Amino acid sequence: MRIDFVTLFPEMFAPVMDASILGRAREKGLVSWGCVNPRDFSEDKHRKVDDRPFGGGAGMVMLAEPLARAVESVREAGSRVIFLSPQGKRFDDAMASEMAKEKHLVLVCGHYEGVDERVMEVFDEELSIGDFVLTGGELAAMTVADAAVRKIPGVLKKEEAAARESFADGLLDFPQYTRPRVWRGREVPEVLFSGDHDKIARWRRDASVGATRRKRPDLLSRA
Repeated sequence: MRIDFVTLFPEMFAPVMDASILGRAREKGLVSWGCVNPRDFSEDKHRKVDDRPFGGGAGMVMLAEPLARAVESVREAGSRVIFLSPQGKRFDDAMASEMAKEKHLVLVCGHYEGVDERVMEVFDEELSIGDFVLTGGELAAMTVADAAVRKIPGVLKKEEAAARESFADGLLDFPQYTRPRVWRGREVPEVLFSGDHDKIARWRRDASVGATRRKRPDLLSRA
């Protein structure tokens, strides 16, 4: 997979995209990434990419032309261009699995009070990572990239790891334990030492349902 980020702050990406699982995926050749800056497509001598909104109001609005040209510079046949915005459709695990099958993602990061509405036709879709507002779309774009890349076959050491994570089957993940067996008076459930894989699987399923009921009951109706 190739991921191109359209961003005013390309320096934000390397610390995340070249670290941990994402970095190892790049080293394996499973993913590559790059950044394109709309400022490089501005016709203003100061590389200006924003202006005051028509009709008045606070803040600035991103200009349509530099943003559109930045997207068009990396877009290819088959590219999927996504604009990260609080107004977009809510991103979820199912979407991450779908994106993992793409050959090329273009993730566009908004800024200021938004973008000129006329440039929206350049994007294939608009996604949000939650009902809150960030300073810019960079953190949202990296979140989407991370969620999608870890679903690519070969990225995780154990393929079943992704299938067992929270939301993979609509439920939260079951509780996990490791050494020591007793910590501050709290013991690991005895069933995990039984050696009975069927019994352990049933316990994990019940524990997963219980965790979902306590923490995210809204998920149960869709699980």
